[in-house]
Amino acid sequence: MRQLFVQAPQGCGKTVLEIAKACDGTNLAQIEATGVEQPIDLVLIHVSNGKVEELLDKLQVALPDLSFTLLPTGVMALHPPANAAAEQVTNVEERSPIEIFLSGLQSTGSWKGFLSYAAIAGIVVWIGLYTSTSYLLVAAMLLAPFAGPAMNTALATARGDRQLLWRSLIRYFAALSVTITTTALLSWLLGQQTPTNLMIDSSQISTVSVLIPLAAGAAGALTLIQSDRSSLVSGAATGMLIAASLAPPAGIVGMAGAIGRWDLVTNGLFLLLLQLGGINLSAALLFRLFGLTTQGSRYQRGKRGVFSLSVGVSAIVLVGLMLWQFSDAPNLQRSSRAQRANAEVQQVVQQSNLAKLVESNVRFTGADISGQETLLCVVYVQRQPNITRSVEQIRADLTQSIQTRLLQQGFNVTPLVEVTVLETPALN
Repeated sequence: MRQLFVQAPQGCGKTVLEIAKACDGTNLAQIEATGVEQPIDLVLIHVSNGKVEELLDKLQVALPDLSFTLLPTGVMALHPPANAAAEQVTNVEERSPIEIFLSGLQSTGSWKGFLSYAAIAGIVVWIGLYTSTSYLLVAAMLLAPFAGPAMNTALATARGDRQLLWRSLIRYFAALSVTITTTALLSWLLGQQTPTNLMIDSSQISTVSVLIPLAAGAAGALTLIQSDRSSLVSGAATGMLIAASLAPPAGIVGMAGAIGRWDLVTNGLFLLLLQLGGINLSAALLFRLFGLTTQGSRYQRGKRGVFSLSVGVSAIVLVGLMLWQFSDAPNLQRSSRAQRANAEVQQVVQQSNLAKLVESNVRFTGADISGQETLLCVVYVQRQPNITRSVEQIRADLTQSIQTRLLQQGFNVTPLVEVTVLETPALN
């Protein structure tokens, strides 16, 4: 339920009331008041979220010089009968399209504060990646101001607003550029020479990485669509999800560029483009599903061609990146391939009669060896009972079997395997 204060020329208050009644308005009131230039009728209206757009359209037709104040928070407009209060307050609807659009625009702050947050987020994400402190990456996600431009880009796409789309993209890339530059300068000033383990781990890409931006865009759009009390998910949480898709890759691009690790830069840029395309595509389509169109109340500059072009470009970017990912194995599939390789390693040990598997860890290393994708396999096993072979023989047999299996399965890697045979305690 939304509350509106409508200012109408004196004598037109009755018209406003009739229109409000036709839109199922409740707790209506008319007050004679004095405006800045002339006497006015001030009309108080409570109307459901879904009727706001219809109400404003009808009022705009009847009163071309309409002035109104729309309160952005939900209200509880209770009216007789008293025993119907429960039904009245639980009838919660999504926000109206005009409110979704205007609330998205309100999230755009000043350039000075916006870029300051981008720089601060760059400092925090650099510290997190440099010291391999994961909770600092979470803090950087909370500080990074990427959610606002991301949602405004999707809103502009849904509305077909070329001017807003252009301004949002400028803010988008300006924030990313500041974060990337900040991390690069810190790495250069402090003389970083090699990538950290967290940088390497965060830069590795999974074959399902595209699902993260699609989910982030949908979550961000739902935050703007849902009414205040209809969801327990906070805007900060969804904003963090969007920033989680962008802040670490931006930090990796800056830091890796400063130390000359262009393979990590490539991975970071791939992730950034994947996030941008996925967030815009899913959020824009969801906005359209919930009623945002190129023409609406107090909004007439949208173009259908802009919506089609922007959605098409986002889809083409996603498809192109996915084709690149699956054609460049294992570089852009390291996370998924490490999981698959770990499963193969465990199968080899389980099929062997020499030892039982205790633990296995498989990962791509950050070693910069030309022409080689290094896959490090560290395996701990326990000797099977009644096995007479020596520890060295068990280790050599399992190492050869694991390397042979990984090469035969076409992982396109150089598997370096370390097998450790553990002995059970001797009983006295």
